[in-house]
Amino acid sequence: MQNIIENKPKKSFLNYINVFRGLAILLIVMGHSMQFASSKSLEHIINCEIICGGTALFIFISGFLFQHLSSKFEYKKYLSKKWTNVIVPYVITAIPGLLFCFYCPDLYKNTFDGLNIFIQIPVLLSIGRVHNTPTWFIPMIVLFFIFSWILLKLEKKGVLYKLLPIFFLVTILFPRGDIEYETVMNLSYGAKYIAYVKYILLGFVHFFALYIFGMYCSKNKDIIDKFYDKRVLLWFLMILTSILNIYLSYKGIYSNYTVSKTFLTMLLLGYLKHYDNFIMSHNKTNKTLDFIAKYSFGIFFIHWYVLFIFNYIFFLPGVLPLRNNLLIVLSLVSVRFIVVTGISLFVLYLLKMLLLKINKDINTRMFLGV
Repeated sequence: MQNIIENKPKKSFLNYINVFRGLAILLIVMGHSMQFASSKSLEHIINCEIICGGTALFIFISGFLFQHLSSKFEYKKYLSKKWTNVIVPYVITAIPGLLFCFYCPDLYKNTFDGLNIFIQIPVLLSIGRVHNTPTWFIPMIVLFFIFSWILLKLEKKGVLYKLLPIFFLVTILFPRGDIEYETVMNLSYGAKYIAYVKYILLGFVHFFALYIFGMYCSKNKDIIDKFYDKRVLLWFLMILTSILNIYLSYKGIYSNYTVSKTFLTMLLLGYLKHYDNFIMSHNKTNKTLDFIAKYSFGIFFIHWYVLFIFNYIFFLPGVLPLRNNLLIVLSLVSVRFIVVTGISLFVLYLLKMLLLKINKDINTRMFLGV
C-alpha cells in the first residue's frame, strides 16, 4: 500500500494516479466514520453500499504502482524497502493502539485481554484488526509482497492477466465478510487468533483480483481511456450491482461491496485521466489533492485512533443510531468525517515537522508513513 514513487525520473509520476490515491483514503475514512442506523436496516445497508468498500481502491492502487515501478525489480531490495516504508511505520504507529488495548481493554474491545502483555504485542501486530481496526490490511498486503516475484514471473510469461476472469469470479463467490467482537469474545485465545488469521487470508483471496487488475491497468495504461469512453455503461453496471447488493444484503442472502467498487475504480480512473490536465491547471485544487495523497498512508495508520478519541469525547457510538431526522444524522456523520480527516492530517503534519526539526535528513516515512 505504500504508494510513494522512489528514485524514479519525473516522467514516472502519474498525477491522475496520485489524485486517485488521495480520493481512496478519503473513502476509507468515510467508511469508518460515516456509518449510521441499525446494522440490518435498509438505511444502514444503503449507507454502507455508498461509503464502504474503499479497501478495493487501495488494493487496486497497490497493484498498479507495484507494476508501474517493477522495471528494476530486485526481490531482496523490494522486501527491504517494504520493511522500511511499510512494516516499521506500522509497528511505530501501532503504539497508541497497543496502549489502548492494555489500559482500556473493555472500552477498546481488546479480545486478547488477559494474555501476558509481551505475548499480546506480537499477537496483535500480526493480525492488526484488534489494536487498529483498518490495519488488518498490513498482514494481508505482506502476502502480496512475499508473492511479488511470482506475480511478475507469471506476467512475463503472459499467464497472469489471462486468469483475471477466474480471479474476479473468486472475488464474487467469496465475499470479504467481517469479524465482530461479539462473535469471538467467548472463544479461546487460540481460536480467536485463528479466526483473525482466517479473516486476513479470506481478504487476500477476495481482493486478489483487484491487485492483479491494478497491475493489468498499469501494464496497459491506454485501457484507462476506454473506461472514460465506456463511462455510461460503467455507471449503469455500478448502479445495477449496487442495487442488487443492497437487495441481497437486506434479505440476508449475500453482501459484497467490492463488485460495485470495482466499477467505481474504473470510473474514477477514467474521469481523472481524462481531466488530468484540467486538474493540474487548477494549482490550489491539485496541491490540496496532492497533499492528501502524500499523507494517505499516514492517515490510514492513525485515523482510527482519532475516531476512537472523538467518539469517546462526544459519547458517540461508532455507528450512529437513526433516532433523529435523517438530515441531522447525515450532518453529524459528515462533521465527524471532516474532523477526523482534518485532525489526522494536522497531527501527521506536526509530527513530521517535529521529526525534521530534530534531524532534517530523517526518513519520516519510516516513523509515520509520510
